[in-house]
Amino acid sequence: MRLSTVILPIHARAAAVAHWQRAEQLGFHTAYTYDHLSWRTFRDGPWFDALLTLAQAASVTSTLRLGTLVTTPNFRHPVTLAKDLMTLDDISDGRLTVGLGAGTDGFDAAVLGEPPLTPKRRADRFAELVTHLDLLLREGDVSVAGEFFTAFEARTIPGCVQRPRIPFAVAATGPRGLRLAARHGQSWVTTGDPTLEEDATAEQSRASIARQVARLEAACEADNRDPASIERVLLTGFLPDDAFRSVAAFEDVARAHAELGITEIVVHAPIPDTQFAMDEAVYEGIAGLAPSLADV
Repeated sequence: MRLSTVILPIHARAAAVAHWQRAEQLGFHTAYTYDHLSWRTFRDGPWFDALLTLAQAASVTSTLRLGTLVTTPNFRHPVTLAKDLMTLDDISDGRLTVGLGAGTDGFDAAVLGEPPLTPKRRADRFAELVTHLDLLLREGDVSVAGEFFTAFEARTIPGCVQRPRIPFAVAATGPRGLRLAARHGQSWVTTGDPTLEEDATAEQSRASIARQVARLEAACEADNRDPASIERVLLTGFLPDDAFRSVAAFEDVARAHAELGITEIVVHAPIPDTQFAMDEAVYEGIAGLAPSLADV
C-alpha cells in the first residue's frame, strides 16, 4: 500500500512551498490538491487555483508525485484542461496524475451560471470529459463533437512526458463511473460510501467499500481488463473511523482497508480548527509508516 497526502490550496506562496517540500521530505508517494474554485467551510477564506498550485509545487520538489483530487467538468473544458495538464507534466518531468470526478451540485457547480444538472446528466457530461481528455492527451490533433464539449483541430503538442498519457485517477461509485474507471483509469478513487447515515459504523463503511471494490473488479472483467491492473485509492477524512487519534490507530485503519483491496491511502495535511485538524506529531508518525505499509 502506498501512502499519500492532500495539501489544500489555501496557502500563499511561502507557506505553500514549505508544505509541498515537507511532503516530499516525509516520504509521501503523491501529494494531491483539491481542484475547486471554493469548497465547503473554506468558501470564504483563501483558496488558490489547483493547477497553478501544482506548477509551483513541481518547481520546488523533485521526486514527489503531484496530482488533483479531483478535477471535474463543473468549470473545466477538456481542450484547455488537456493543454494545462500537458504543460504540468512537462514542468514536473512526468510526475503528474490527474484525478477526475463527475462534479457535484456544490459551490463551484453554479459559479459560471450554468443550470443545475441531474445526477444522470452529470454522469453524461463526465463520460464526455474523460473520453475527450483521453483522446486529447494521446493525440496531437483532435476534432470531436459531443453534447457538452467540442474540440475543433485542437492541438496538444508535443504531448505528455508520460506515455501514452498522464495517468487518470477516476473517482466513481456508480455503475457508469466504475465503467469509465475500468476503461480509462490507471487508478480508481473512493472516499467511502456517501449514502451511509451519519451514525454509520466503521464496519458498515468497510463493507460498503468492499462492495465498491467488487463492482470495480466486475467492471474491469466486463471490459476484458485485469482487475489487478488498476490501483485503488482511498481518500480519508470522510470515514466513520477515528483514524487520526494516534499513529497506531491509523495503521490499523490502513491495514484493514488494504485487506479490502485498497492500494493507496491518502491523508490530509493538518489544518487547525477544521475537520482536517490533526496533531502534527501524528501526521509525521503516519508518514513514517510508509515503509511498513509498502509491504501490505
